[in-house]
Amino acid sequence: MLYNNTLQRARRGVTTSGPRMDFEQARFNMIEQQIRPWEVLDQRTLDAFSSIHREDFMPAAYRQLALADVNIPIGHDQVTMTPKVEGRMLQSLAIEPGQRVLEVGTGCGFVTALLASHGGAVVSVELFADFTEAARPKLARCGLPNVTLHSGDACRGWPTDAPYDAIAVTGSVPVLSDDFERQLAVGGRLFVIVGAAPVMEAMLITRLGESEWSREPLFETELPPLHGLPEPSRFRF
Repeated sequence: MLYNNTLQRARRGVTTSGPRMDFEQARFNMIEQQIRPWEVLDQRTLDAFSSIHREDFMPAAYRQLALADVNIPIGHDQVTMTPKVEGRMLQSLAIEPGQRVLEVGTGCGFVTALLASHGGAVVSVELFADFTEAARPKLARCGLPNVTLHSGDACRGWPTDAPYDAIAVTGSVPVLSDDFERQLAVGGRLFVIVGAAPVMEAMLITRLGESEWSREPLFETELPPLHGLPEPSRFRF
């Protein structure tokens, strides 16, 4: 699996046994040493990472790694984004209260909680039903009533509830089709990671008009692909 080396290095420094971890200090360090240095300066975003406890969403075996700069395995060959990537994504989408938000891939539910904390009406769709059911009580404990969870395939978007003011795609796509961006409302923003390992790029796409979009490259990263997408065609001699 991707990121095993990084995860193994982190586990050498933090174990699941031994003295009780000081999560509040670790949370402060995560924000000040990981997220803020990655140009995440929006106070609402930083406040969300402070108030929503990431460790409560992670698998028990990785709880003490929840605030480290690693991609955490959550099952089905999927991993979380790192906190700094989550921060850049949330800041870039600039969600306002009352806006409609689509999350493609609920995963552990932490990003869902971040999106909902900004007051948007979040529709989160997850291919794996066990992820959906595991996230449901965690989100309820956060007191976030503005989330609707679905189990289904949203690798081409979720047109049922479109258009959206923001779309967050939490897995990578090898080639970006226009399915997601056409489900944006005018003025809507799409965060998506495009490419194949080892070259992937996070992008922010904004719908400017009925047939006009802007595309802004943000940074390079790496993330497993969404399930269900076709492999990109390869050139043959």
